[in-house]
Amino acid sequence: QLTLVESGGGSVQFGGSLRLSCVSPEDGLNIFAVGWFRQAPGREREGISCISSAGEMSYYSDEMKGRFTISRDKAKKAVYVQMNSLKPDDTANYYCNLQTSDYKDYWGKGTLVTVSS
Repeated sequence: QLTLVESGGGSVQFGGSLRLSCVSPEDGLNIFAVGWFRQAPGREREGISCISSAGEMSYYSDEMKGRFTISRDKAKKAVYVQMNSLKPDDTANYYCNLQTSDYKDYWGKGTLVTVSS
């Protein structure tokens, strides 16, 4: 089974920055889009940003606009999200999601982001 690899989480203070990385360990996938989600304890998983395979489309939730930036490095098979001006409410496990053109759905194990007050 394909498992994506997320990295870049950690603990920061209010207003700090982190860059999360998502890498697919396999080649040959017909990728439709790659997105980032997050989930805090007791809350539903929330989509925060996504980017199409070719990079022609991107999405940010209202809470992320102006603070988060998603980007793609096709050569490295990586998708990044740069997170600035982090708030305590951003504390969550962040997950990478890869969707293929035939509707397969792959996830990573998550990377924890903790933002202190």
